[in-house]
Amino acid sequence: MVPSGQPSPAPPTDQASTRPDLATARPAPAPRAEPAARSTGIAALTLGDLAPDPEWRRPVLLDADLVVLITGGHGTAELDFRPLPCRPGTLLRVRPGQALRYAGGRLDAVVLRWTPAALLQDPRLGGDGDDVPAHRQLAGEDGDAVLNEVTQLVVDLRRQPDVPAARALLRHQLAVLLLRLTLLDADPANPAQAERRAESTTFRRLRQEIERGYQHTRRVEDYAAGIGCSVRTLTRACLAVTGRSAKQVIDERVALEASRLLAATDEPIARIGRRLGFPEPTNFGRFFTREAGVSPGVFRAARGRPTPTGPAQRDHEGREPAPPHRDREQASYHNGRERPAGHGGGRDGSTASRIVRPRPPTDPTARAGRA
Repeated sequence: MVPSGQPSPAPPTDQASTRPDLATARPAPAPRAEPAARSTGIAALTLGDLAPDPEWRRPVLLDADLVVLITGGHGTAELDFRPLPCRPGTLLRVRPGQALRYAGGRLDAVVLRWTPAALLQDPRLGGDGDDVPAHRQLAGEDGDAVLNEVTQLVVDLRRQPDVPAARALLRHQLAVLLLRLTLLDADPANPAQAERRAESTTFRRLRQEIERGYQHTRRVEDYAAGIGCSVRTLTRACLAVTGRSAKQVIDERVALEASRLLAATDEPIARIGRRLGFPEPTNFGRFFTREAGVSPGVFRAARGRPTPTGPAQRDHEGREPAPPHRDREQASYHNGRERPAGHGGGRDGSTASRIVRPRPPTDPTARAGRA
């Protein structure tokens, strides 16, 4: 019996569900490390394998790509501090460096983890899962297809010997799964998607540049020069894709990394600030407070609570600490897909692109995550 509030391992089975509703699906097989799996860099795990602390009192910084398929139970996962409801058929796409926390309930899940070497190096295929949203609920034929892919991959990870044919099989199965997940949202006949391709391409290039340089510079001009375009072009692309300016996108990435390090490590706050390009702790404190709505110390203390439903810790003004108020924008940046134009702020007619302060008192763990 697994105690309440901890993920339970998925019992083995060699059959995938064929029912249209994944609520009745049986879990995929439990993992076992075989030579072929180790040599390809692909592994099948459970949620409990991801954290050294079975109670998940703090987030875990992931060092590899993951696909998590919930096969039983109900609960909540936090991905980069956004609560995500989970039930049978929920799929999570987690990327290296993200902060994951199992936040309550009882879940059966299969976790697929892989290294970059496991991906087929064919640019014509894509299939790296970068376009898969961080959270989605599968159902019907799509759910059955994904569950079948996951089940067969886990079965073959357990039983295949370490021979070239088996290694090729596992890598192709992973590629097929990621391609299928990528195609779930593809709609080539949608004219709106075609119109946004140029802005999306520019935004993706900006994301790549930010990943390489956010610890050194937050100037839009530096990123525009690296890409070879104007500041205006970058800002237009960011507004079209996320509803935020290029400067806001850059600052949100820095604040997100600060949040991860504050919540998942014991590194001193001043050292975290220096790692992110703030030689003076006061400057880092002001930046983080502006972005998150609370100071770094209050944010860290709030993330040390044993469960999301535990007693709320309050700051010196009696307010409950909240996660960074840019959760929506962080989701659009790190989900692997961009938000459609018209869903967000900026010139597309939605919310204004101003800084919005959190409205205390609220329990940040009760806020619904955005897929």
